[in-house]
Amino acid sequence: MAGHILSIGECMVELMQAEGGLLKKGYAGDTFNTAYYARLFSPESITVDYFTAVGDEIVSDEMLAFMAGTGVGTGHIRRIPGRMPGLYMIHLKDGERSFSYWRSTSAARCLADDADALRSAIETADTIIVTGVTLAILDETAVETLLSEMRRAKAAGRTVVFDPNIRPRLWSDKARMLATISDGARAATIAMPSFDDEATHFGDASVADTIARYRALGVENIVVKDGANGATVAFGAAAPVLVPAAKPAAIVDTTSAGDSFNGAFLAHLTQHGDPEAAAAFAARIAAGVIAHHGALIDKALLPA
Repeated sequence: MAGHILSIGECMVELMQAEGGLLKKGYAGDTFNTAYYARLFSPESITVDYFTAVGDEIVSDEMLAFMAGTGVGTGHIRRIPGRMPGLYMIHLKDGERSFSYWRSTSAARCLADDADALRSAIETADTIIVTGVTLAILDETAVETLLSEMRRAKAAGRTVVFDPNIRPRLWSDKARMLATISDGARAATIAMPSFDDEATHFGDASVADTIARYRALGVENIVVKDGANGATVAFGAAAPVLVPAAKPAAIVDTTSAGDSFNGAFLAHLTQHGDPEAAAAFAARIAAGVIAHHGALIDKALLPA
């Protein structure tokens, strides 16, 4: 894996709980969170860019400035007049989170409307990251545009990473959701599913079932995340290996557990090429992330 990572999806305005019943504003979203952690744990020789669409108003200006401040590249991001970013609020109970969303007019829903801009961004990258959430927010034409570019990138030898990140509320019906998620996997070289999602929505009885299903879809490399049970790495012809989870100091907010795992994993894998070591590193980072509030945690608060 060479050193240019591109993450594609939606970054939103995040409202999270703060002291005294107040709300704190931030910016987050599954693919941006992944880009943030990939940037955080990569040397400067590795480029991490983000591809999305934002509006032409002050919130979008602030979001782009925030992204740039994290070191994530914004040069490919499209601006859509009359649109603005979506917004979500985190609700926490005993460390577990639920969300309220306001995203029906989000500019990111237009991210694949300009196929040339999408292709141009992808062609700069060695590793491309897409999730099921990215596919869920697009209309059917845009979904096919993005899938086509993912397939094209895979055929060209680029590393296409797909996290199904199944969120039923974003889909019009279950059949379309499962079919599109499967199409996303077919276009990937690395799949990073979460077992609880796969068991709930695809009916997998075990991690081995999840691995077998993704293998049947043509995915060569698979990392199945299973919370406190660890992550199972099945890369190439090697036998699957269970990498234990790291124990968090406390479970404060699980908002970005999977996203931080993905970003840390890809940062480590890009540098060292060892998927088992990358999963162990990612497990330590995810454990550090969920011990703090919010999706994006400062590096100084995370394990060395």
